[in-house]
Amino acid sequence: MSELIIGSSYRDEKTVNPEDSAREYGSGTIDVFATPAMIALMEHACLTLVSPALLKGQNTVGTNVNVRHMRATPLFKKVWCDATLLSTEGRKLLFKVEAFDEKGMIGSGTHTRYIIDEEKFLASL
Repeated sequence: MSELIIGSSYRDEKTVNPEDSAREYGSGTIDVFATPAMIALMEHACLTLVSPALLKGQNTVGTNVNVRHMRATPLFKKVWCDATLLSTEGRKLLFKVEAFDEKGMIGSGTHTRYIIDEEKFLASL
């Protein structure tokens, strides 16, 4: 594994499409950016941030999400997440995550991921 640098960050962005809505996720009945979709964006940003440092056959899995979704975002607006690596403890990785739309912050919190050996992980299921 390459060195994971504390404080490194990555921005992931997308346009909110109908499949990202609370109505489609089943987490609500309104066509706005769903909380589960925001969390998926946050997790993807964290995964993408650390993936280049992983060895062949390694991956990461999410184990904890502690976020607040503060404001709704309409369909077809741009959203993005800034993920920052806060700490590493063995295979445990802790990230700060902040999500935004064109009007400002929409969500923030922390996310924990663990580095796994894919083959061993899948064999243990």
